[in-house]
Amino acid sequence: MTDVVDSDELLRRMQRARACAVQEERVWRTRRDALSPNDPNGARDAAVRVVAYETVLRVLDEILTPGRHPGSEHR
Repeated sequence: MTDVVDSDELLRRMQRARACAVQEERVWRTRRDALSPNDPNGARDAAVRVVAYETVLRVLDEILTPGRHPGSEHR
């Protein structure tokens, strides 16, 4: 991976990554909700993935729109 990428391309890539994370978070949230009554272990695994994608989204949001979200101030 030695390609030089300009800032516009980097921004586009981060926006695509964010869109992908949003989609994956929805998929895992739906799976978690569907599995909860029947498969508690599967639901727990799905819940962990939901939290992981939520975290990725918070990080990408802070990079793409710094300071826009509550709790994003520096300590």
